[in-house]
Amino acid sequence: MVAPPAPDSPRSSQSPPPEGVQGDLEMELFGLANALYNLGTTVINDSTKERDKPGGGVKQVGLRVNDVIKHLEQLDMMSDHIPTRIPWDVLKNVDEAHNPEFVTKERIERVAAENQFAYAKIAALDRYRSELNDALAKSFPGLESQLDFEMPPSNGIKTEGKEDGIGANGLSNGTSQA
Repeated sequence: MVAPPAPDSPRSSQSPPPEGVQGDLEMELFGLANALYNLGTTVINDSTKERDKPGGGVKQVGLRVNDVIKHLEQLDMMSDHIPTRIPWDVLKNVDEAHNPEFVTKERIERVAAENQFAYAKIAALDRYRSELNDALAKSFPGLESQLDFEMPPSNGIKTEGKEDGIGANGLSNGTSQA
C-alpha cells in the first residue's frame, strides 16, 4: 500500500505536470524546492555532527549549494521563454512567508470595507442632496421645478429606488429609523 502524501506536498494527487513550458517550469521549481530542503537538512545534520564529534565528517553543504545554484541557473534560462509577469506584492508576500490564502482573504476584506465606506459616503451625499432639495423647495417654492430631486445614475447605481439596497432615507432596505 502506498503511503499518503504529506499534507504540505505540492502534488498530493500525483497528477502529471502540465505540458510545455509551464510543466517544465513547475518541475524545475519543484526541483529547486527539493534542493533547498536538502540543503537545509544537510546544514542541520552537519552542525549536529560537529557538535557530537570533534573531527566531523565530510561536508556535503558545498555539493547541496551547487545543486541549488544549478536549479536557479536553469530557472534563469527558462525565464527568457516565459512572458508571465509576477506582481511585486506576490513576491514580497512569498519572501515574507505569508500564506497566499490569507493574503488574498485580507485583500478581499480590505477592498470590501473600502467599497462599503465609499458606498456609505455616496448614500450620505444622496441623502443630504435630497434633504437640501426638500428644504430649498419649501423655502423657495418658485425654484421647485428647477431642482433635481433625483440624482442622475452613475455607474449603473440607481439612487432613489430599491435596486441598490439603500432607500431614499439613506438606510438599508428593511431598516427603519429609530
